[in-house]
Amino acid sequence: MGSGGREDALAWRLKQSPSCGALIAAPGNPGIARWAECVAIDPCDPRAVVDLARERAIDLIVVGPEAPLVAGVADTARAAGIAAFGPSAAAAQLEGSKGFTKDLCARAAIPTAAYVRTDSEAAALSALDRFSIPVVIKADGLAAGKGVTVAMTREEAEAAIRAAGDGPMVIEEYLEGEEASLFALVDGKRAIALASAQDHKRVGEGDTGPNTGGMGAYSPAPVLTPELQERAMREIVEPTARAMADAGTPFNGVLYAGLMLTADGPKLIEYNVRFGDPECEAIVPRIEGDFAALLHAVASGEEFETPRLSPSTTMTVIIAARGYPGTPAAAGAIDGLAAAEEVPGVTVFQAGTSMKDGRLVASGGRVLAVTAIGRSLGEARDRAYAAINEIDFSDGFHRRDIGWRELERIS
Repeated sequence: MGSGGREDALAWRLKQSPSCGALIAAPGNPGIARWAECVAIDPCDPRAVVDLARERAIDLIVVGPEAPLVAGVADTARAAGIAAFGPSAAAAQLEGSKGFTKDLCARAAIPTAAYVRTDSEAAALSALDRFSIPVVIKADGLAAGKGVTVAMTREEAEAAIRAAGDGPMVIEEYLEGEEASLFALVDGKRAIALASAQDHKRVGEGDTGPNTGGMGAYSPAPVLTPELQERAMREIVEPTARAMADAGTPFNGVLYAGLMLTADGPKLIEYNVRFGDPECEAIVPRIEGDFAALLHAVASGEEFETPRLSPSTTMTVIIAARGYPGTPAAAGAIDGLAAAEEVPGVTVFQAGTSMKDGRLVASGGRVLAVTAIGRSLGEARDRAYAAINEIDFSDGFHRRDIGWRELERIS
């Protein structure tokens, strides 16, 4: 389910699975059409999804984006006896409501930033007095990865609150440290670490400018050492899985923990209830074995082994349309993808594309996710940018410094 770069990567990997006899994408995009039959239905319409699954005798539904999960697609599929990889609408509140997650952390003693929940602009402005600057302002709802403002001044904080409108939001303590992402598979009872990644949210090089849905990522993230990863699983992810099960809303699917690695150890920034984008494009190529069988086992609550990961490193660089993250330029022609994929270890996933008069054109903010795998982060970077040099997309732009922190550490 879905139509972005994340779903292109998932379809690409599912198609390689020995257990995958047929693959359907709804609604898909021109990139996904390389691996799957695309069917034009609304992924947020649970009944339409289940009707299609029944009509085509589908054994497993894999939900890519968050909106269908919050809409209850996984609930409706399970009620119809169809395995669904993705949480129920109740469990999807871990992403759908920042306040829900913060309250769960408080009850389960999960390390996270101090916070205040507010339900109006006036209350949020008043709550600012309880925090030092910098401070974090979060809209309490789905925002496609862009609903967070790290305000460096009081004026910026007030502007972010007013921009969020007169609705619920969360005001948070600013955490010092470096961010990393940890992905775990959760079958309703147990949680098993899958992979780490580090992404680049800011639109500009050197991590400057406004937040975006993500301008690039790499996996693994060495800053999340095996010791820190084990601690994050023990103190953050596993207690969350237990708390959700104890509440009668067991979580099923992939749980993405955005972490801040502070001087006191890992702390939870927020959860996403699906693979991140572009982290998914960086992680999926490293997963070995039968990917479809793995997701089916998680979705069905069957026993599954800890996933095997390639020791290689992957890097994904996003090519976005000019104007993003504001209003992106639309319908710019894209050429050179075949030449880009001739670079060793490169796959170009399509995020915001469509066909117009027989040509591939841009139709979104983030357009392409150029992903390369290499023996090291440096090799993956060199391959990704060599591939980008083969792409002709005059309306596009990209960051040239993806992975810069880790590359500086190893240089």
